Amino acid sequence: MNINEKKAELLDWLEENQPRFIHMANEIWKRPEILWEEFFASQLQADFLREEGFKVTQDVAGMNTAFVAEWGEGKPIIGFIGEYDALPGLSQKAQPTQEPVEAGGHGHGCGHNMLGTAPLAAAAAVQKLLARTGMKGTVRYYGCPAEEGGGGKVFMARDGLYDDLDAALTWHPGTINMPGKGSTVATNPLLFRFKGRAAHAGVAPHLGRSALDAVELMNVGANYLREHVLDGTRIQYVITDGGVSASIVPETAEVHYVLRAAEVDYLHELTERVWKIAEGAAMMTETSVEVMPGIGYANLKPNHYFADLLYEAMETIGPIEFTTEEIAFAQKVNDAYPGTNEKYVMSNIDYFKPDKALKKRWLRYKDLPLIGGNFPAMDAGMTGGGATDVGDLSQITPTGVFFATCFTTGSGVHTWGNTATGGMSIGHKGMMHAAKTITLTAYELLANPEHIKRARAEFEEMMAGKKYEALIPMDLKPPRKEPVKRM
Repeated sequence: MNINEKKAELLDWLEENQPRFIHMANEIWKRPEILWEEFFASQLQADFLREEGFKVTQDVAGMNTAFVAEWGEGKPIIGFIGEYDALPGLSQKAQPTQEPVEAGGHGHGCGHNMLGTAPLAAAAAVQKLLARTGMKGTVRYYGCPAEEGGGGKVFMARDGLYDDLDAALTWHPGTINMPGKGSTVATNPLLFRFKGRAAHAGVAPHLGRSALDAVELMNVGANYLREHVLDGTRIQYVITDGGVSASIVPETAEVHYVLRAAEVDYLHELTERVWKIAEGAAMMTETSVEVMPGIGYANLKPNHYFADLLYEAMETIGPIEFTTEEIAFAQKVNDAYPGTNEKYVMSNIDYFKPDKALKKRWLRYKDLPLIGGNFPAMDAGMTGGGATDVGDLSQITPTGVFFATCFTTGSGVHTWGNTATGGMSIGHKGMMHAAKTITLTAYELLANPEHIKRARAEFEEMMAGKKYEALIPMDLKPPRKEPVKRM
C-alpha cells in the first residue's frame, strides 16, 4: 500500500466514524463546564480512548480534570492537544437568534467542545493505522482543562508532561481554514496586596498609613513606565480592593495587574520594573506590599514548517462545502452583529496584505457569511495581543497550530453566535476538517522522519539555546474542585 492509499484509509475511517465524534462534541456542548469543572467532558473522552485501547492516566499535573492517553511504542512521539472547557454566560440554543438554554448559564462560545474532539478523533485514526501496519511510533492525546484563564497546559508543561514529545499538533475553531505562523504575547498576571494602618480619616489621619495611597502611587508610576517600554507591551490594572469607607484610612488595598510582552525574556524584565514601582509606592507611604503570582503564559512560537505541512493536508482534503441551509443560518447569525460580510473580508485583506492571487481568493467570500476555502498561513511575523497556554507547549517542542471554519465571519470570539454554530452542522464540518488535517499531518510525521528533523531544526534556531521555564512558581497549585452530584 502506498502513502496515498494509507491517507485514503485514514480519511475513510474518519468518515465512517464521524457520527461518533459529532455525538461526543454535541454531548460536551450540551453539558458546558467552565475551567476546573470539566468532569463530564474529560471523563467522556478518557473513557472513549480507554475503550479504543489507549493507556489512560487521569488526574495529571495536580488537575483532576486533566488526563493523558497513550498508545504505541518508540519514536516519534506525537502529541495531539485537546481542550474542553466552556465559558460563563454564553449559554445559547443551536439556533441563529439569541436565546439561552439557561439564563446566565455556561456555553461553548470558543468551540472547545470541538477543539478537543478533533485531535482525539485524529489520535484514534492514526492509532488504528499504526496497529494494522505495524508502523513504529507513539500516539499521545492530552486532555487539557482550563484554557480559558486557568492555564492547564502551563501546569502540564511545568511538570514535564511534554518534555519527550517530538511534535505537537493542535487547532482552534475559527472563521477560516488556515495554519498559523503568527505569535501571541507572553502574559503575567500579578496581584499586589498593600498593608498599612487604619485610622479615623477625619480625627486622626496622621496616625494612618493608607494602603490605597500606595496602590494609587503604584498606578501613577506604572503609567509613567508605559512611555519607556517596547512597542506591543501592555500594562493593565484594576483596583480590586480600595478600602471599606472614606472615613477610614484604608488598612488594606489591592491592585491586579496583567503584563503583556512579545517575548518571555522581556516580560521578566518588565515584571521586575513593575515590582520596583510597587516597592517604591510602599516606601513612600510607609506601607508593606506582597505580590500574589497568577498563571502566566509564554508567548506562542508556532512551527512554520509544520504550518506548511498542515496547509498541504488541507489542500489534500479540499474545502468545506456548506449547504444553502447552513449559509442561511450563518447569515442570520451575522445579521445580529454589526458590520457586513464584505467588511470582514476587506478588513482581513487590509490586515494580512495578501498577494494578488490570495486577495482574489479572499474576494470570493465577500458576500458570504462562511468561508469554506483553505488558505496558507498569512500571519508570519505578526503578534496578536491575546495569549494562550499553547505558548508554553510551543517552547518545549515543535508545535503546529491552525484554524478551521466553525463560526460565521461576523459573530466574533466568545459570543452566543459561536455557541450556536458550535452546536450544529456548521461547527461539526469544521471539526471534522480539523480532525482530517491533523490526521494527515501526523501520518506524514510518522512516515517520514525528515519532517520532524526539519521542524526540530527550526525549533532549535528559534529557541537559540534557551530552555523553557514556566511563569508560575513550583509551589503554585491548580484549583481542585469536586464534581457536583446530579439528582
